[in-house]
Amino acid sequence: MSLMSRMSRMSRMPHPYLRSFTGLQSLTSPGLLALAAALLALLGALPVQAQSSANWPNRPVRMIVAFPPGGSADFTARTMANGLQQQLGQPVVIENRPGANGVPGTEAVARAAPDGYTILMTDRGALGINPAIYAKLPYDPLRDFAHIGIATYGAYLLVANRDFPVQNFADFLRMAREKPGEINYASIGIGSITQLSFESLAARFNIRLNHVPYKGSAPASAATVAGETQVTMSTFNAVLGHIKDGRLRALALGAAKRSPLFPDVPSIVELGAAADTIAPGFFSLSAPAGTPPAIVNRLSEEAAYVLKSQDVSERLARAGLEAHGGSPQELSDTVRTDMVRFTKIVRDIGIKPE
Repeated sequence: MSLMSRMSRMSRMPHPYLRSFTGLQSLTSPGLLALAAALLALLGALPVQAQSSANWPNRPVRMIVAFPPGGSADFTARTMANGLQQQLGQPVVIENRPGANGVPGTEAVARAAPDGYTILMTDRGALGINPAIYAKLPYDPLRDFAHIGIATYGAYLLVANRDFPVQNFADFLRMAREKPGEINYASIGIGSITQLSFESLAARFNIRLNHVPYKGSAPASAATVAGETQVTMSTFNAVLGHIKDGRLRALALGAAKRSPLFPDVPSIVELGAAADTIAPGFFSLSAPAGTPPAIVNRLSEEAAYVLKSQDVSERLARAGLEAHGGSPQELSDTVRTDMVRFTKIVRDIGIKPE
């Protein structure tokens, strides 16, 4: 029987429950047809969504990384991809969309279909800092995403060029006080987490530094290696090789305690500041808002499972990244808190929203 035939038949059925509604008897046949159509549409949509979630995934899942190849976000994504592919039974395809503090890649996922086939790997800055530095940010970090969870945390190292005449953090502070505003630091961009951490560090120790922004951790590290700038902050992955070959010298670690990778490098807490004076970065997974909760929860569970595996967690640890595998709620709460915290720092140091 066709849909129109069923609706027409329903309009003529003297169902006792329909008769019990006051005034319903006065509805014309077209009115009952409209009501029947609405009910059928509503009831028909429910099993479709359930079936969609139950059959997911039945084709490759695309993971957009909002940063260039070779950085810590890309490393996190590629380290997780094989394990996720095994758990989901479908290929996980990495697609890098770098630029502008993660805005293009993050926006692309915010605008993608909420079907679980496009997910995002981005960083703390794209979600928690960008709202403070862009007057017209093309996405809302809370409203436009179904957050999956924090994948990894990465502490930042304060490193210096090998020809910069400092051997340790105390030397760095002394020189900064002797030559206020003359030490150039490289950040990964205006309003980036590295700029805000340098400015927090300067405020805590009453020093003045000169900011030189670059487009990402690799260019900022390369600039410090080349001597264009004297110091920078970076997650381990971008500077580990340069430290090992002597082209960069590690002065401090933004954490509560030392890292086993650099047991001789003091933590910022040992040096007299709070652990988040040099704020740790994180890399997280999100899906477009409206993605079915069943898919979001499964992605969160599978990501946590992969991150807890010995092979993945050890590989990440060797790059200075701590496997986390947090919940959707934890990431949402962290983003909400970060937006308030980093907005204050941005205003305090006078960055004008673009």
